[in-house]
Amino acid sequence: MTYLIADDLPRAPAGERLRELLRRDAILEMPGAYNGLAALQAKAQGFEALYLSGAAMTASMGLPDLGMITVDEVCFFIRQVNRASGLPVIVDGDTGYGEALNVMHMVRSFEDAGAAAVHIEDQLLPKKCGHLNDKKLASAHDMAVKIAAAVRARRHLYIIARTDAAGSEGIDGAVARAKLYLEAGADAIFPEALTTAEMFREFARRVQAPLLANMTEFGRTPYFTAREFEAMGYRMVIWPVSALRIAAKAHEALYAALKRDGGPQSVIGQMQTRQELYQTIGYAEYEALDASIVKTVLPA
Repeated sequence: MTYLIADDLPRAPAGERLRELLRRDAILEMPGAYNGLAALQAKAQGFEALYLSGAAMTASMGLPDLGMITVDEVCFFIRQVNRASGLPVIVDGDTGYGEALNVMHMVRSFEDAGAAAVHIEDQLLPKKCGHLNDKKLASAHDMAVKIAAAVRARRHLYIIARTDAAGSEGIDGAVARAKLYLEAGADAIFPEALTTAEMFREFARRVQAPLLANMTEFGRTPYFTAREFEAMGYRMVIWPVSALRIAAKAHEALYAALKRDGGPQSVIGQMQTRQELYQTIGYAEYEALDASIVKTVLPA
């Protein structure tokens, strides 16, 4: 348990704990976890840091990823994932929710909610998923101002600058932007939607900073493993929406079965059991904290 047992709570700020993980030689692998339950399940598999995707958050709300949600709504997700897992969380900050002052507000709000890092992208609103067409870019200077504002506001938050320029300005444009963002104070760079292994390798050769790779499904990037990204020169890899995609497909199958069969009997074998769920969320441990709760006995 993390949320209620003080001995289990991390002592160091989340940003510092993320930096410590990044000092190791191995690439840091971060699956997307869009709620507290997913965060617990990822932690149980041995992951040491997590990613909170804007696309996953919005989709879970029934909305498209077009920069529509607010800082406070994102903080609701951050608190869930942070409290449940206690792991460092990198958060998708979209375009920063406005200009410099808005970025500073976002940084402080995310830190207060428990985030370890945020990435800010150089798109204009309405922003789009990085693997879609016709993205509109902010000027490199305007993006650098946002990065500088984020760095000024942060206490421990790790600042990652994402550039979506490769598709419209080529690798040279993406590299030039990355170097400017580093000069503005970014701790790391996230080159979005690179399309070949050679592009990933060239970017890593030319940008001397910690780099984050995005291994999303159904996008412009071919499928690479964490080890392959590490060999290309990347320090972090995310699988941002994988958990939500799997869960959404399972929801679809369940609702179809309910409508078709009048009950869930045909998909019971695909469900997490009550015992498995309670074990995941630490049900018995929470009961043990309050002697007034009679210990639960599961149905046979």
